[in-house]
Amino acid sequence: MNSNPKLYEINTRVWIKQFGKDIKLSEIPVEYFENLKRKGFDYIWLMGVWKIPEENIKYALSPDLIKTYKKCLHDWKPEDVIGSPYAIDSYQLNPSLGNFDDILILKTKLNSIGLKLILDFIPNHFGADSSVVKSFPHLFLQGNEQLLKENPTSYFRSNTKGKIILAHGKDPFFPAWSDTAQVNYFSEQTRKYMIEQLIQLTGYCDGVRCDMAMLPMNNIFQNTWPGPINKFNLKKPKTEFWYDAIKQVKKVKPNFTLIAEVYWDLEAELQDLGFDYTYCKHYLDMFINNDVFGITNNLKSDFNYLKKLVLFLENHDEDRAVTALGSNKSMAAVVSFLTMPGMKLIYDGQLEGKKIKYPVQLGRTSVEKGSKTIKDFYTKILSIVSNDVYNKGKFFVLQPGIFNEQDESNKNILAWYWHYKNEIKITVVNYSSRHSKCKIKIPCNSLPEKVVLKDMLTKANLRMTSKKLNDKGFVVQLKGYQSRIIEIDLMKVIGKNVHQ
Repeated sequence: MNSNPKLYEINTRVWIKQFGKDIKLSEIPVEYFENLKRKGFDYIWLMGVWKIPEENIKYALSPDLIKTYKKCLHDWKPEDVIGSPYAIDSYQLNPSLGNFDDILILKTKLNSIGLKLILDFIPNHFGADSSVVKSFPHLFLQGNEQLLKENPTSYFRSNTKGKIILAHGKDPFFPAWSDTAQVNYFSEQTRKYMIEQLIQLTGYCDGVRCDMAMLPMNNIFQNTWPGPINKFNLKKPKTEFWYDAIKQVKKVKPNFTLIAEVYWDLEAELQDLGFDYTYCKHYLDMFINNDVFGITNNLKSDFNYLKKLVLFLENHDEDRAVTALGSNKSMAAVVSFLTMPGMKLIYDGQLEGKKIKYPVQLGRTSVEKGSKTIKDFYTKILSIVSNDVYNKGKFFVLQPGIFNEQDESNKNILAWYWHYKNEIKITVVNYSSRHSKCKIKIPCNSLPEKVVLKDMLTKANLRMTSKKLNDKGFVVQLKGYQSRIIEIDLMKVIGKNVHQ
């Protein structure tokens, strides 16, 4: 498995408008995607392509969301609101984007240039007014008059025949999503239906990003919904939904990629259930909080676990990186996360340094210029990390040594390296606002007697003996949030002038 694949997320319903009015997915110029391929991307995630119930749009006009619209788009209008892409009607393409033929044409284009297509799978719920709810209400978690009275925000009287009371989709730590209906994962019939939906998607894309993938897990579902489980005597299934679903999907399409959005330290458990990649929001939190120790400690985990993590500095749920971190800090985070193991998720607009986060319920955004500095920086780092050393090499965490006993600023510095064949690439990042320095040793036995260390960001060279590199290390001094990516090319012929 590639240790450093890159996933480009696109808010499809908004993004597509730049190509013209009423354009379909099949009509997107392939040159757009060729440019992303040249930047080193492996996957394109078209977020939000599924059909939305028209009736569901009313939920996106709540007072809280209207406040958000006013904040990010001062001239917004009600007609700009298009509803949540995560409260879907069914797994049919949104009519504004085309039909399944358009998806297949686009997928063929992407595959022909070496890109894979990722779409959404939303296991926990459908839109409250979806055609699936109306046609198959028995697939959803039911309530009763008592539960509705006790908790009117978690239950609702559906627009089904007989006005059956159903539960809204829910994360146990937050209020229920009022525009959704909760799928019942303690029903074998429901599980079979959801697996059928997932298998159907294997014919139209190369993988899926599974929204809130931990919610269907048996213990979490049980702890989230004790009321209806007890009242209706629902029995916990003997196996996990994801174990059964992924096993069946892989039989149909072995190379189908499954990505889990997951929180609450359940990454390893979902990897064990068969997911190819799992979100890891911990790194974003640590980048925000300048937690150098936490980042370093996490990177010492088993490599087979690390390479299956999805790392991100922003996505459609999070604030823009430049806004959350600031310009200088975000650039230090870029160098760090792009040279760490795992899938890298980049959100459309991130490469340009855009600052405004728009709710996914909005169908229009304002024109935002971005930052040339950030754009040029991403271009440079993406070019560097396209090297095979990051995709096929071995990863080693380094412990920056103290410069002297009176200076402990080495604690501010992140450091690691990759080794593949005749190349070593070292990342050193001062992840603090203060000037910091350290000594970096490379404990590698395969180094020649003399080596050249080339800084790929500044182009500065340092010549030294491998013995000194092993025993004493080289000194790195960095301004606040400054970075180095240092290359050792073991194939180069080393001259006689060596700094001792």
